[in-house]
Amino acid sequence: MTEHIAVVDLGYGDAGKGTIVDALCAASPRRAVLRFNGGAQAAHNVVTEDGRHHTFAQFGSGTLRGVPTHLTRFMIVDPLALAGEAKALGNPFHLLTVDSDALLATPWHRAANRRREVARGPERHGSCGMGVGETMGYALTNSDAPRVADVLSPARLRRRLAAVQAALPDPGISLDDVIDAFTAFGEAVRIVGPEHTGRLLSEGPCVFEGAQGVLLDEWRGWHPYTTWSTTTFDNVAELCDSFRRLGVVRAYTTRHGTGPFVTEAPGLDLPEAHNGADAWQGAFRTGHFDAVAHRYAAEVAGGADALAITHLDAPERCPDLGICTAYREGGAIWDRIEPGPHRDLAYQERLTERLARAVPAATHRPENWAREISELLGTPVAIESHGPRSSDKRIGVAV
Repeated sequence: MTEHIAVVDLGYGDAGKGTIVDALCAASPRRAVLRFNGGAQAAHNVVTEDGRHHTFAQFGSGTLRGVPTHLTRFMIVDPLALAGEAKALGNPFHLLTVDSDALLATPWHRAANRRREVARGPERHGSCGMGVGETMGYALTNSDAPRVADVLSPARLRRRLAAVQAALPDPGISLDDVIDAFTAFGEAVRIVGPEHTGRLLSEGPCVFEGAQGVLLDEWRGWHPYTTWSTTTFDNVAELCDSFRRLGVVRAYTTRHGTGPFVTEAPGLDLPEAHNGADAWQGAFRTGHFDAVAHRYAAEVAGGADALAITHLDAPERCPDLGICTAYREGGAIWDRIEPGPHRDLAYQERLTERLARAVPAATHRPENWAREISELLGTPVAIESHGPRSSDKRIGVAV
């Protein structure tokens, strides 16, 4: 039987997790796509062979193939955003299950997120403005934070939502309206207990679809320009005993919003079809492939069994594009980012300051991009992607 596969971005996000998950679902039957971190801020683009395009947020990127989605307990579930996405997809609620213990994001979390980000002024962190971080932060200090199971208990739902409304900035949304919307969500989706994940995994090969990227991880990213989410394989390991680790990178490195980006090269001619400037995230930035940062991501993620490399058509269109294998910072040249102790944000902040001063020290243009990236990251390539459709993928190692 084909193994379960976990898809994790070894960069700053936007490497193409959605198109890779879609390709995996097209290549062989999958029991389900399991989302294991993040929330409605995800933007995973899928383009089908007939040209249909959808940017997935909470539904799994196998939905257009008819593959069910399961939102695990590690997801931040936003019922209002989910309703909008479901409408765009033709309301495929029959393909969706949601863990009862997942946290609920509310309009008050979103308002608090945006107010906090605006207050930072020029020191903004580059939030997506969807309230995911505020939802996590609230839950850490409030044991009665709203969870999916609450939508099945009207009295408890009202009590817990009222507490959020009282604690956070009020965007002028009626409590009753939110209760009505969340109750409708509970009627539309199938809410399941913790045993459901294990049942799915026992019934057939599944795909775990990650959000964002390891370089934005809450503990391993460049603090404070990070997300309130574990973006490595760690959550998958808590849900599944055995799975293949598939790390996704682009043939060039990108970053949405602020924070260190050593290989950034604004002059590169790399037009972006599905990403652009955003009022909350900021500009979409591009640069040379950063082998130093991606090696670090693979290391702190616990290693990858294989790589999926997307946008391999870009080097053909951009003759100035290269691969960076070392940094220069002051008089020092370094080709490895030393991981610090886990959950040591002071170390990560010092690392961020150092990376902000670093510049590329060694950049070259390889003859074979996939082979070079594979050698630099010490990991075989399973999927080579030369375009957005599954037919643009070449699968070389059984997945």
